[in-house]
Parts: sequence; C-alpha cells; structure tokens
Amino acid sequence: MAICTCVRVPLKLHPVLSRTQYLSLHTPLPPHTHLLMALSIKQFINGAGMLKDLKSFNFSVYGQYFGYINIILCMALGIANLFHVNAVIAFGIVAIVQSLVILFIEIPFLLKICPLSDNFVNFVKYFETNGWRCLFFTGMAIVQWCSLILKVTSLIVVAIGLSISAAFYAIAFFKKQEFQHTSNVIKNPTDDDFPHEAVVREML
Repeated sequence: MAICTCVRVPLKLHPVLSRTQYLSLHTPLPPHTHLLMALSIKQFINGAGMLKDLKSFNFSVYGQYFGYINIILCMALGIANLFHVNAVIAFGIVAIVQSLVILFIEIPFLLKICPLSDNFVNFVKYFETNGWRCLFFTGMAIVQWCSLILKVTSLIVVAIGLSISAAFYAIAFFKKQEFQHTSNVIKNPTDDDFPHEAVVREML
C-alpha cells in the first residue's frame, strides 16, 4: 500500500519583507476598488458650480480655469523638453518653475498649508487683480515665445496657453469685471453635499 505524503513547499519570501507584507503586495485589489475611488473623487467636483462659472461671462473666471490647464502644460511639456541637447533645456526648466508659481497664484489656498517664505507669499498676493494677472501671464508667455528663437518645440503650446490666460485677464480688466479669487471647481466644505469624513477615509 502506497503512502502519499504531502510536502508543504515554503513560500519564497523577499529578504526584507515579511510573509504578510509580501502577500499584501502581490494580492490584486478587488475589481470595485478603482471604481469606488473614482466615484469618491468625483464627489469633490462641483459640476453645478463649474457650469455656473462658464455661463457667467466673467473672463476673470475663464483666465483662472485656463490657468489650471497651464499648470499641467508647463509641468508636462517642461519635463518633456529636458531631453534636448541645446539651450532649450533652460526653457524647459523655466516652464517647470512657472507651473509651480502658477499653482500658488491660481490656488491661493495652498499658501496657507505649505511652508513658504513671507517674500514669496507677498509676491503671489501681489497678483490679485485682473490687471496684474494679465501682466504676469504676459511676461510668462513672452519667456516661452523666446524659446522659439532657439528651436521650435512643444513649448509653443505652453506659450499659447499662457497667452490665452493673459488675454482672458486683459478682457476682464478692460471690461472692469470683478476679479474672481476662487473658482467653483472644488466643492466648498460648508456645502451640504460635501463628502463626509467617512467618504474620505474610504477613498484613501
């Protein structure tokens, strides 16, 4: 009579991680997890507020919305242009710096939660009018238009985006429209439908 013996093959563990940590890293997330996270993040977006902004015909708001787009364009295309072998690299670095400056200018709430110098905070607060925002984006756009002297690259998209923001703020200035300090992209914590703490924990 044959005797069958079961041999338990030990799991090959990572030299640093424990068995529990190893299994947790290699265990796929449940199929509904990504959908849940997307839905949770979407709850922070103020769709009605964005629609109201777009219908306001306040060009200061349009300039701010395009400023958000410029943050992404400056960062993404700035990094993409770091791989040239000429002086265009310098303009790529400038574009990355521009994205960070625009981030704090267009989202002033970050000034309260990020450890920044008083000089930088005062510099950002200087551009809290349509006229100064127009001059700011005009200067930023001129810098990137100058990059075309060396070589025509994707930074032309950055230059166009910054020019559009400058144009919107210029129209708002000449039409004497109210300067918009904040947009309605993100829901206000005081709103009734703002996600509760449990939703935030679930998303994280």
